[in-house]
Amino acid sequence: MRARASGSPGRVGGKAAGPGTSVLDRWLAVRDRLLASPRFQAWAAAFLPTRPIARRRARALFDLCAGFVYAQVLHACVRLRLFEILAEGPQTVDTLAKRLDLSRDAASRLLGAAASLRLAERRSGGRFGLGDLGAAALGNPAVAAMVEHHATLYADLRDPVGLLRGETGPTGLARYWPYAKADDPAVLEPEQVAPYTALMAASQALVAGAVLDAYPLNRHRCLLDLGGGDGSFLVAAAARAPHLRLVLLDLPPVAERARARFAAAGLADRATAVGGSFLTDAPPEGADVVSLVRVVHDHDDEAALAILRTARRALPAGGTLLLAEPMAGTPGAEPYFAFYLLAMGSGRPRTPDELGRLLRTAGFSRHRLVPTRQPLLTRLIVAQA
Repeated sequence: MRARASGSPGRVGGKAAGPGTSVLDRWLAVRDRLLASPRFQAWAAAFLPTRPIARRRARALFDLCAGFVYAQVLHACVRLRLFEILAEGPQTVDTLAKRLDLSRDAASRLLGAAASLRLAERRSGGRFGLGDLGAAALGNPAVAAMVEHHATLYADLRDPVGLLRGETGPTGLARYWPYAKADDPAVLEPEQVAPYTALMAASQALVAGAVLDAYPLNRHRCLLDLGGGDGSFLVAAAARAPHLRLVLLDLPPVAERARARFAAAGLADRATAVGGSFLTDAPPEGADVVSLVRVVHDHDDEAALAILRTARRALPAGGTLLLAEPMAGTPGAEPYFAFYLLAMGSGRPRTPDELGRLLRTAGFSRHRLVPTRQPLLTRLIVAQA
């Protein structure tokens, strides 16, 4: 009997298809061979019906190659406060060069790149104004905070293969998030927790809004926020539900910052911050709803399960857990969070199904995924004790 040709349906990627190979697998193998063929690429780019598809794929591949440069253009815009300057109104390159303390050539180069990325926009008379993405960044202070912080991430990712193999040694992000590898996070000093607490607070407003829009707290009486940082989520929750009593549990130096935040917000009479560890300490009592906002994904499975068990112990039968975080399987989110947490040295993004299994192991009876308006930033699982 004659052997099948290399490109025949009985082979996948040049190898004989196994007994479990599906029709879809075989079709995808054919697709992959075509897309990898220079002759097919040239034909698709020239053939009128396939030309738009070929161009979109070429642009997507180019964007992957140029992504680091795009990020650095954004970084330069943030550091130079270009968006704030352009928000005053369109200005000429010469004017902007002086205000940015750049040569005219450098300013023109930056503005052209920013316009290409929709951070700036070409206006009449050779002027530049704010682009739609630049305006969106200006309206979200968390963007600037994260972009400035990314200098540490970029340094840690300079050798991604070494990072994946664990060959790069201590990372900058591991030093920035000291609790990730600390033997006893509860003994960290205030100056050690200040940077990451401030960063989380800066980025909390958008996440808190998405969670509270997806799950109103009106029917609850007491909310316990585990790992609540400086109390930003509870301050947002307090504005949505004026009757709600609020309790926060976080490391002692972090809880101290939360107390100051509650006092400044006029919440000292209804908000309490408790210093302790959600890994080892008994949780405060009395809550009928517990929140974990961008906490579990920072931890490996054993610690993640311990945190969920603490949440379960804090709740009465029928109580509610709000588990909000970026999740694996969300288009666009997984590459960023997977490598960020790898550089941090702890945790990983999990799929809703993986989180569901952890919730069942921790003693929760049922759970459901609730849509949020910004799934790229956070998704929400509501679980019942």
